[in-house]
Amino acid sequence: MDRIVKIELTPVFVPFHEDVLKLMQNSKGGLGMAIAAEEPWTGGDFVICKLIDNHGNTGVGEIFLWLPESGTSPDQVIDVIQNGLCNYVLGESPFNTEKIRRLMENNVTRNEMAKGLIDMACYDLMGKITGRSAHDFMGGQTVDEIPLAALIPLMGTDAMIDLCLMLFDGGMRTFRVKLGQSIEHDVEVISGIREKLGNNIRLRVDYNQAYSPPEAVRAIRAIEPYHIDFAEQPVAADNYPGMAYVQKSVDTPIMSHEGCFSLQDITTLVNLGGIGIIGLNSERPGGVTGMLRAISYAETQGMGAVLHNQPLGIASAMHIHVAAARHYSLGHATELFGQVMMEDDLIVKPINYDNGTAKVPEGPGWGVDLDEGALNKYAVSSAVIIN
Repeated sequence: MDRIVKIELTPVFVPFHEDVLKLMQNSKGGLGMAIAAEEPWTGGDFVICKLIDNHGNTGVGEIFLWLPESGTSPDQVIDVIQNGLCNYVLGESPFNTEKIRRLMENNVTRNEMAKGLIDMACYDLMGKITGRSAHDFMGGQTVDEIPLAALIPLMGTDAMIDLCLMLFDGGMRTFRVKLGQSIEHDVEVISGIREKLGNNIRLRVDYNQAYSPPEAVRAIRAIEPYHIDFAEQPVAADNYPGMAYVQKSVDTPIMSHEGCFSLQDITTLVNLGGIGIIGLNSERPGGVTGMLRAISYAETQGMGAVLHNQPLGIASAMHIHVAAARHYSLGHATELFGQVMMEDDLIVKPINYDNGTAKVPEGPGWGVDLDEGALNKYAVSSAVIIN
């Protein structure tokens, strides 16, 4: 039987591209968004996880962490795995994802991001053992490529519109627009994009908790004439009643991000009437297994789902495999920004991003290989080995 016998955890920091830093510096607060964080954001903190089985096969997972959103650091993730979660992973078969998930839930509360990291690596390891693509363990591949959305950071109005035009020329047809500087600026940006690109594009907006509930209602109503697919996190992350107040006051579906970590968070928000669409990423609400459950739940509720993150190559491939397997359940383009934002994606062969789409990587597991040289270059400390 295939059993997991070793876990390797490496914290890494990958800087942003210089061009990305310049764009962000042109925005209020220097973050390219309205989130009220004090520290400069110059790159991404990640943890790379390797699961090794008793036959020498290796599965890889990866999570992105940023304290203003995740509330946890790479060291904390590594600690909870080393001193807790590893007890329910070592000796288990990677194919027993449901058993591993249940054991982790029963013995370590919360910490969905650490659990998601382990779960993600299990799917890659299953693929490496069998020689099959990871999407085969998610229902199978339904499309060869997935549509992508482009990110428009919060800047001056003209700069945001110009960036939309440039990305449109490159094939993008869906745009996630950062708003929240003021309602007047919001309208100026969205109306300007619609004026330049018409109805041939889809727009979604992200407020990053910028407004109070009454302000959020006014802000969303002000841009509803411009046909917005959904509005992300208009109020404070922990203000679930405020989310419900906003969702019940506007026609546009609301999505939570900073305030949504677990499957329970999702169902609570739905039951409160606080969201009309579900947002998911590789580490929330718990790797592939949690993501698949959430997508199925969204479908039963008649809601769409959005996969979104700024990952390196491993987690980008994971998102693409999930989106390819559940393409007809999502209803929205996937957001993957790591290949644009980060200096390196830590994989040997780049994923094919062309004309507003991402091709599904071919090969066992995620279909991409970790670049060990790049891993060593960007590692902030030695790997923690657990066996």
